[in-house]
Amino acid sequence: MSPRHLIETFGTLGVLAIVFAESGLLIGFFLPGDSLLFTAGLLCAPGVKGAIRLDLATITLGCFAAAVAGAQTGYEIGRRAGPRLFARPDSRFFKQQNLDRAEAFFERNGSKTVVLCRFVPVVRTFATVIAGVARMDARKFFVLNVLGALPWAVGVTLLGYGLGDSVPNIDRYLLPIIAVIIVVSFVPVGLELLRARRRAAAAAQR
Repeated sequence: MSPRHLIETFGTLGVLAIVFAESGLLIGFFLPGDSLLFTAGLLCAPGVKGAIRLDLATITLGCFAAAVAGAQTGYEIGRRAGPRLFARPDSRFFKQQNLDRAEAFFERNGSKTVVLCRFVPVVRTFATVIAGVARMDARKFFVLNVLGALPWAVGVTLLGYGLGDSVPNIDRYLLPIIAVIIVVSFVPVGLELLRARRRAAAAAQR
């Protein structure tokens, strides 16, 4: 699941397919998102060595479109199959707790969750489905979807390109950089788990 290996194996189309799946398909929650975008941007930089060279315009615009389309697909899945999703048993690729966590996140933050969840792994995959389950207005969801996809898909990709273009031999430090990105991106998830445990402990003491 190394982002660089995935990119060098599947190329531009593979990047777009992964961004699409990770943005709204329930089975895509385990795929790399932030680290993939960063690495794709890095491999667009002329000074970075690699088995493949990506085109910045194609990757940036393509990832933005794939992120929007993936979230719209997740929204439709939730809108059309909401009750059946909550009744579905756990499986290898589906965990009810992920759906419940996204629902709780959505309830606390309201419609802005569609924008915020772009930067929260796992939650961003399920929150779009929850928006559909909650019957959020389709036009409102689309606008928020675009507003969230723009800084995520375009911003993170351009960040990778900018560092690759300005820092010599940055590809030598790619693994530590990706590790930092993964840790930082999962901080909100960890904080959410801590809050959930505190709320459960407080409820048990009542």
